[in-house]
Amino acid sequence: MQTLHVDLGERGYPIYIGAGLLARGDLVAAHIIGRQVAIVTNETVAPLYLAALERSLAGHSITTVVLPDGESYKTWETLQLVFDGLLGARHDRSTTVIALGGGVIGDMAGFAASCYQRGVNFIQVPTTLLSQVDSSVGGKTGINHPLGKNMVGAFYQPQAVLIDTNTLATLPARELSAGLAEVIKYGLICDEPFLTWLEAHMSALRALDKEALTTAIAHSCAAKARVVAADERESGVRATLNLGHTFGHAIETHQGYGVWLHGEAVAAGTVMALDMSERLGWITRAERERGVRLFIAAGLPVVPPENMTPEDFIEHMAVDKKVLDGKLRLVLLRGLGEATVAGDFPREILNATLSADYAAQLAQLKN
Repeated sequence: MQTLHVDLGERGYPIYIGAGLLARGDLVAAHIIGRQVAIVTNETVAPLYLAALERSLAGHSITTVVLPDGESYKTWETLQLVFDGLLGARHDRSTTVIALGGGVIGDMAGFAASCYQRGVNFIQVPTTLLSQVDSSVGGKTGINHPLGKNMVGAFYQPQAVLIDTNTLATLPARELSAGLAEVIKYGLICDEPFLTWLEAHMSALRALDKEALTTAIAHSCAAKARVVAADERESGVRATLNLGHTFGHAIETHQGYGVWLHGEAVAAGTVMALDMSERLGWITRAERERGVRLFIAAGLPVVPPENMTPEDFIEHMAVDKKVLDGKLRLVLLRGLGEATVAGDFPREILNATLSADYAAQLAQLKN
């Protein structure tokens, strides 16, 4: 087992990474403050891992809330089911909410914990690669709104993050690839040598090689922890973690939540960010193509949806969380491993990126 730490002073917390950790009741119990526990999970994860977590928590009073599975259920209506479970079982302020599942479950359970009786104890047990390397760490919680993704929520840090790498054995290949999009992101924004490692180990990662996966997860979590410790509420450097997300969230919102997986939309969105960075003269064509090839190797889309016009992107990007005083800001690259938040860019450059023929770029790349 590896243990990392998110340094937020008195609110800091550990990230445990290893195989078989769902059976380590001692790790979870150390971060439970009372007898009451509410496990929030979904219909897909519950049959696989709920019983194991319940066994490890023997001696606690457990309430289970099983939500429908999918990004389309990340709504107020579904969130109410969590509150119904907590109130129906008379959970008090000493309860602990445990999120057992992927990013949707983590975001919703964390948001519920931040609201219930104005804030109760919260533990993340992520079961997808995307949630293990990104969404479970850092305290971002929330739900979607029809006009924008993750636009309603709160910063609310967990007491601990427990990553059992064995849960990836049941992860569908498409979901695994979606998680790899966020792994690649860390190399692009702050760690160019990690890109070299990923290029050498992508096949092993997609084949669920345990050593490679553990290395990638630990490396990603360490990068996320450093950024969160420096900028918890995204007033500065933490915004760089959103490379490709402004374009990607527009794709998710326009297509309908869940049609494109988050990581798939981030991959296509990051390709657009690479394109714009090259048009600004900040990266070379070879650097852009290197990033695109990594996404292809991970089994991810590198062409935005054909049914989206530049006007569609602009409409959805206008409600992005990085918009300040009506001004759109984008995370771009000044080099591989060097991300920046840009607000002063020529509008014609953005328009060129939104209008680019990515299918032709892909064809040229393959030739």
